[in-house]
Amino acid sequence: MANIGGLVSGSLLLALIAGCDSGKPTTETSVATVSSSAASAAVLAQAEIANSTDFARPREPVYFSLYDLGLEAQDAQVEHLIAKEGEQRLPTQLVDRDADGTPDDLLVTLDFSPAQERNITILSDTEADALEIAKQTQAEISHKVGGEWQDKKYIGGTFQNVKELTPPPQYTDHSEYIRYEGPGIESDKVGYRIYLDWRNGFDIFGKKTSDMVLQNVGQDGYQSYHEPADWGMDLLKVGKSLGAGGYGFWNGKEVELVSKVDQWTAKVVEDGPLYSALNLTYKGWEINNQKLDLVSNLSMTAGSRLVHTRLSMSEELPNLAIGMVKHPGTKLLQGSQEVSGYAWTYVASWGKQSLSGEDDYLGMAILFHRQSRIEQTEDANSYVSVMEPTDGELEYYFLAAWDGEKDGIKTEEEFVAYLEQEVKRLTVTPRVRFESKLSESAKSFPITADAALNWSKRLVDSELERKTLNYHYNGWDENRRRKPKFEYDIHGLQILALEELAKVSPDARYDDVAEKVTGSFITDEGDIREYDIKNYNIDSVMPGMVVLSLYEKTKDEKYRKAADLLRKQLKEHPRTSEGAFWHKQSYPHQVWLDGVYMGMPFLARYSVMFEDGESLEEVVKEFKLVHEKLRNPESGLYYHAWDESKQMNWANKETGLSEFYWGRGLGWLTMALVDVLDYIPENNTELRKPLLDMVTELAADLRRYQDPATGTWFQILDQPERVGNYRESSASAMFTYFYAKAINEGYIPDSYRATAQQAYDGLIKEFVTVHPDGLISMTNQCLVAGLGFGRDGSYDYYMSERIYENDPKGNGPFILAGIEMYKLLGDNASQ
Repeated sequence: MANIGGLVSGSLLLALIAGCDSGKPTTETSVATVSSSAASAAVLAQAEIANSTDFARPREPVYFSLYDLGLEAQDAQVEHLIAKEGEQRLPTQLVDRDADGTPDDLLVTLDFSPAQERNITILSDTEADALEIAKQTQAEISHKVGGEWQDKKYIGGTFQNVKELTPPPQYTDHSEYIRYEGPGIESDKVGYRIYLDWRNGFDIFGKKTSDMVLQNVGQDGYQSYHEPADWGMDLLKVGKSLGAGGYGFWNGKEVELVSKVDQWTAKVVEDGPLYSALNLTYKGWEINNQKLDLVSNLSMTAGSRLVHTRLSMSEELPNLAIGMVKHPGTKLLQGSQEVSGYAWTYVASWGKQSLSGEDDYLGMAILFHRQSRIEQTEDANSYVSVMEPTDGELEYYFLAAWDGEKDGIKTEEEFVAYLEQEVKRLTVTPRVRFESKLSESAKSFPITADAALNWSKRLVDSELERKTLNYHYNGWDENRRRKPKFEYDIHGLQILALEELAKVSPDARYDDVAEKVTGSFITDEGDIREYDIKNYNIDSVMPGMVVLSLYEKTKDEKYRKAADLLRKQLKEHPRTSEGAFWHKQSYPHQVWLDGVYMGMPFLARYSVMFEDGESLEEVVKEFKLVHEKLRNPESGLYYHAWDESKQMNWANKETGLSEFYWGRGLGWLTMALVDVLDYIPENNTELRKPLLDMVTELAADLRRYQDPATGTWFQILDQPERVGNYRESSASAMFTYFYAKAINEGYIPDSYRATAQQAYDGLIKEFVTVHPDGLISMTNQCLVAGLGFGRDGSYDYYMSERIYENDPKGNGPFILAGIEMYKLLGDNASQ
């Protein structure tokens, strides 16, 4: 892929909103050939974007944040942003996605054939003409002026569109003051209206045309849009229901709508050709013996039936209800629950429920993260999904599909196929490699020792500013969206990396984090907050490495007692018949690669500190069993997990093994190997030999799967060409650390130096984004991957997990890799 000044590198963790309609073919998004002088156009970034699915994705919305582009909202270049593919201009729109009044992202709309890859350039061009783009979305609200109120009716006057409206206190349903009774939003597929009164109804405008129609609807009163017209009509009888995707409160028996409200306000946030959005504010909602404010952000993109809905409440409210009207004769449809927690699924209704005709079909659906739903139920009026907001927030989509729309969905089978495709496109996002000009200018290759150390320090400093110090007991786990628990990554791995950094680059800020963060979970009595030994979760042992460091540093007995508690867990921990540690009590008979890193470095270090090393044989045995049970001698790679009982749905019924070689899973093992060797005395050659043999073996085998173009590794290690697979940063950082440390310690020969150098250069090229405020981000991190509980270990599963940035599971290895490269390249430190 062509680069700003060479090969494109880097990656972008982008958000993707709303699948476009894929139930029927659409025409290719129009592009325009443009010319501009080289002097007027400044290249800001280049990106390679791949369709991660085996179906077409017409008008796929792809968002590039101004922050990642190296810009601030007030920069003059923002006004002139364009996107091109070769010499072809692409449809773009600056959008304010967080509704704060300031643009955040450049939206680029792209058409993808199955598995297609496209390369685009983002520029700021002061001489580029405005690109004419057909209007494909609209948001509006209109009320009467020039008349007068008579009690609760507005008499006379004409309608006037406004950007924001707070109805007067006397306004209620059928006041004839607001055109079609509330704000509206539409795409070229379908339109919706939301009643801005006690009903809070969500209604549907079925469309027979791709043109925008809302501006003409209801100009002559309420009745006209309930009758068939050339453009379409109002399709839904809402009544006292949730309508077509509305929200309320589930009291255990029925839905209470957002009715008792001090004040309603509707605001048009965006009204653009590709993206439009509304903000609805319900001030003083009285519900559940509470009084709170609710804000709803509704947005649509070109070519899509979906309305992206983001709810935010001023205080926690349990049992938020979302859903659809329950009409007689309709069929309730549900998507799979056998998916990971963050994957999208759906609840839908299908049947003859359209006001357009007694034999006309209409489908409605809500799409949500599987883990968000508590219960599926119903009352007299609605099909109800009871949801659990996170920190007062809930995200979902709603949609409607009418058989009378242009190229409409005609049957239940077509509707289900459409929904299945939509939840997959929301779950499996396009793969993006990205580099801004600002990022490129900050990098030079090959990387030297000083530069490697500096990259580690920059990520640490960036995360200290962003969120590391919030991981204390009373803080907030940003990526998990919850109060912190005693976790292996935020209290173990990343804090250990800071400790190692402080050894080579002393800084009190790095030294102090362990006590402020991990130490906050240790009580004066030596108990561990948010930890339960009875879970026998080997992940919970990993922060013990930091607890041991705190004891060495402070000699405070509370840390020794906490470490003893974790050691007690390992003594009691359930095991396989041959003695390998189960991953956790709730995953019986299972050994995961992850678990070796979570438990064995702690056990080895604790044993050396307090047991005269008597448990080191047990540590080595764990590695030997993992080598025996999980390694494929033909590929040289290790499977993610093994189930001794062979009962799990992800386990091969003959071998008990999972099916795929997950990059970070093997990364955990490689890190565990080189770290545990720190604690086995060099003169104990018998214990060290099995581990050293594994290091030698892995060094040779892993190199065969290193991407020759970038030096990095893929999410699924041995299938780089498969649709959806991507270069994954946390595994790449772990393998870089493994090679560099193994060379530094003399475990593998110096002939691997070029492999380590290529790996680290690739880590910086591909996965580091530099921001205009001087902070940096590590991108393209698989946030999590596991097995069981909706995670079936299939290829599609590993592709479905979120791709994130700045997560401690990737940050820690990145920091450690830079430290080891600093040591490895020490002779070049002054260059």
